[in-house]
Amino acid sequence: MSWWVYLGKKKPVSVDNHSEGGTYAVGGIDEAELNITYNYSKFYYQALDKKKGLDWLHDKRAYKCFHRLRKAVMQLGTQRDMEYWNATSGNAGYALNVLYQWARRHPMAKFVVQ
Repeated sequence: MSWWVYLGKKKPVSVDNHSEGGTYAVGGIDEAELNITYNYSKFYYQALDKKKGLDWLHDKRAYKCFHRLRKAVMQLGTQRDMEYWNATSGNAGYALNVLYQWARRHPMAKFVVQ
């Protein structure tokens, strides 16, 4: 199981080509959408919001999330494990860093977490 996280208005905004997340697109995609495994849940409850975890982002404008995302990334780190599915703080932080970079590029867009 996983979350789908989008950053956009009516559809995901354009971002640099990427292939991060739990669903791999051959050749990557250039839309701000990221599939994140539920395996990282405990880290998001610790670093983002104790009650909502990653769902805290839902329906928020990107610029309103800068500070908390940056702080969570610094707390968790971005050192990825070779295995995406392993529940490590670095894997969780890396995914949040992707979202943070998108938010900085598109501050008026809204996050959608499904």
